[in-house]
Amino acid sequence: MNQFTFEGKQKRVLYGFMLLGLLCLIGSFFMDSTEHHSRFWTNFLHNTVFFTGIAFISLFAIAASVSAYAGWYTVFKRIWEAYAEFLLIGLVLLIVLIAGLWGHLHHIYHWNTEGIADVGSDTYDELIAGKAGFLNKTWYTIGTIGIVGIWYFLFARPLRKLSIQEDNTSTLDFSVHKKVKWYSAAFLPIAAFSSAAMIWLWTMSIDPHWYSTMYAWYTTASWFVSAIALTILSLIYLKGRGYFQHVSDEHMHDLGKLLFAFSIFWTYLWFSQFMLIWYGNVGEETVYFQLRRDQFPVLFYGNLILNFVLPFLILLRNDTKRKFGTLGFVALLCLFGHWWDFFQMIKPGVLNELAHASGSHGPLPFAAGFTIPGLLEIGTFLGFLALFVFVFFNQLTKASLNPQSDPYFGESVHHHV
Repeated sequence: MNQFTFEGKQKRVLYGFMLLGLLCLIGSFFMDSTEHHSRFWTNFLHNTVFFTGIAFISLFAIAASVSAYAGWYTVFKRIWEAYAEFLLIGLVLLIVLIAGLWGHLHHIYHWNTEGIADVGSDTYDELIAGKAGFLNKTWYTIGTIGIVGIWYFLFARPLRKLSIQEDNTSTLDFSVHKKVKWYSAAFLPIAAFSSAAMIWLWTMSIDPHWYSTMYAWYTTASWFVSAIALTILSLIYLKGRGYFQHVSDEHMHDLGKLLFAFSIFWTYLWFSQFMLIWYGNVGEETVYFQLRRDQFPVLFYGNLILNFVLPFLILLRNDTKRKFGTLGFVALLCLFGHWWDFFQMIKPGVLNELAHASGSHGPLPFAAGFTIPGLLEIGTFLGFLALFVFVFFNQLTKASLNPQSDPYFGESVHHHV
């Protein structure tokens, strides 16, 4: 089948999960032992950044593939195009976070504390004051709206429109594809620099006394593994319903190899960041890992088990990357594992700052939704996932699943390892 039909049953299931997510999000607003409803706001930030990042990295994957003259992915490129459309929803969700920042509705970011950058204030912090040119509400607002807006309106939408327009051209007419190549090549350097700035603002600045030059690489790798995992799950489901018949075992095998390879790459970045900070033994850097290792051991070690140990051991054998059941299980594991990764990037830093603000300097107490993900966090994740899939399915209906006029379509159909 060449045209996707978004069935009523699928919509009802997704509506149900979105309702569950909304109820869990509301529940985290009221069932919160911290100040300023931090459980609610961190859950909102966590899932917004995670799924917006998947949309961004899917657009980046398209641009990188086009610029590299890659053709193997063409038979399922509609999936990545549809994922990228979530950037618009992500922008709306981020604006909600910005409104909370200006209205002092949340204290996710310690650098947004009143007087913290003002000399002579009781809350003055010299280190944060030195970063005030970047860590401030104005730049957070302009940077987020401007950069995510550029990603979507100047690149995701035009590339999507050109891809659909190409369906109505001859296979020998490369004029549209030349425009696709131009947009893709222009997006890559913009994406590389701007995404790092967004990552620093959205998540790294939660721990404002700490920084890492590898953090942007690490976070982007986490997004990419998540996107590949979700792509595998999407294809397994859609192929089971008769769609994407040109996607062969070879394509799935290649996606499995990407999942395996970038799980190792993510681990390499994790180890490099940890090892260099440990070796340097600079207090303002080591505190990040010390906090998570000593007071959040389940998050710290669970992160490595979910995102490296299990994927590595299961996907090490070549044949496991061809078995849909095994590959789907590992993809599900990696998707949840990297959501867990973002949880440990965000929650410990917020809880630690809240404890310090209250005058507590001892070991952090167990806090529901912070020490480990609770049922409300899992429910919120499922709700955001359902929203992402809803946007994805809705976009799939708007274009042919087989881009037969793409100059690389034939190569992709006959793709062999």
